[in-house]
Amino acid sequence: MFNTLEKELENLKDIYNLAKEESDEEIILDCLDKIKEINKKIKKTEISCFLSGENDSLDVYLEIHAGAGGTESQDWAEMLRRMYLKWFDKKSFSCEIISEHKGEEAGIKSTTLKVTGDHLYGLMKNESGVHRLVRISPFDSGARRHTSFASVWVYPSIDEEIDIKIDEKDLRIDTYRSSGAGGQHVNVTDSAVRITHLPTKIVVQCQNQRSQHKNKETCYKMLKARLYEYELQKKEEQQQKNVSTKTDIGWGHQIRSYVLQPYQLVKDMRSKIESTNPEDVLNGNLDQFIEGNLFRS
Repeated sequence: MFNTLEKELENLKDIYNLAKEESDEEIILDCLDKIKEINKKIKKTEISCFLSGENDSLDVYLEIHAGAGGTESQDWAEMLRRMYLKWFDKKSFSCEIISEHKGEEAGIKSTTLKVTGDHLYGLMKNESGVHRLVRISPFDSGARRHTSFASVWVYPSIDEEIDIKIDEKDLRIDTYRSSGAGGQHVNVTDSAVRITHLPTKIVVQCQNQRSQHKNKETCYKMLKARLYEYELQKKEEQQQKNVSTKTDIGWGHQIRSYVLQPYQLVKDMRSKIESTNPEDVLNGNLDQFIEGNLFRS
């Protein structure tokens, strides 16, 4: 790719110089357009250089959980899901809702998505953490400002070749009726499945299929992915236990703030990248934040 781009630039330079000599404005403008195209290719190539990790090419599971605060946080969790769904759509990634638990009044308590696309884990792994929203609450008759939290967790959908051993005696398997509203994505039969891995307390659940067997199969895949990520995190903590700046992903460690009032600002706490257009960000224009943290890592 580097050699191809270098050759394109050299050819373009020759054409541009000839056009200047002949004062051919049409060719000069065409060259400027081609430069913009080459810049886009260079950017894409640069990003791909940062996506060479062991799991960077894998698809992902994306979990979003509302924090304390009832309806406020549940509405924020749904706003976050909408933001990511719009970003997936812009990137032509395919997405499937695996499970969803709706809030009593509005929003969602939690959701799990399976997302498929090129280098998804590499692009999204830095989205894991706590996301903070500050706004005038639409649910507060006094129109007061509220701060809400929701956590996002991204983990790789592991390759079938990676062998994760699961002992049946370590599992608790529950079936339950879906709490979703039904319709296109989530059914309301008794086929929903929840699996708890007792040694690690990891819980996975699936309710998007009408077959209990299929939901159970999806849960096993998710559990394997979670256990794989769990082991990766343990290795990383072991490797970096002496690094004083490292903090665990957890409540109170927000990675990004979205302020809608009293001013307009989205700020990433790690890359320090900012946007004064939160509406644009919440409509799925996340590239500056995702790429910024990619280069930072």
